[in-house]
Amino acid sequence: MSSRRVVHTNRAPAAVGPYSQGVIAGGFLFTAMQIPLDPASGALAAPDDAAGQARQVLENLRAIVEAAGSGLEQVVKVTVYLQDMADFPAVNAVYAEYFPHDPPARAAVGVAALPRGARVAMEAIARLP
Repeated sequence: MSSRRVVHTNRAPAAVGPYSQGVIAGGFLFTAMQIPLDPASGALAAPDDAAGQARQVLENLRAIVEAAGSGLEQVVKVTVYLQDMADFPAVNAVYAEYFPHDPPARAAVGVAALPRGARVAMEAIARLP
């Protein structure tokens, strides 16, 4: 039977339900979907700015990936959730800053709504070194 380990960091928002920030299994980290919450205040970052929200989401993902002992360069798949697909160009520009070389596979999905009124959310799968 393979083992699994839960990942937790104070550098990302605490789970607000029965889930973990991330789980390591089979040599990979699977993160929970992150919305743009500031981990210190718990407030929604940049309420009216998709690019600002994308930046906070990616910082939250980075914190979880690093807490697992990996880095963004080891991310192999990202799923992006957008409340409004018109925000895609702004989110894509920020995303490119975090993954400038050999970016991971990605899906971008338009959704009717996200928790706490967020415009952007993401989840990731990363390889462990």
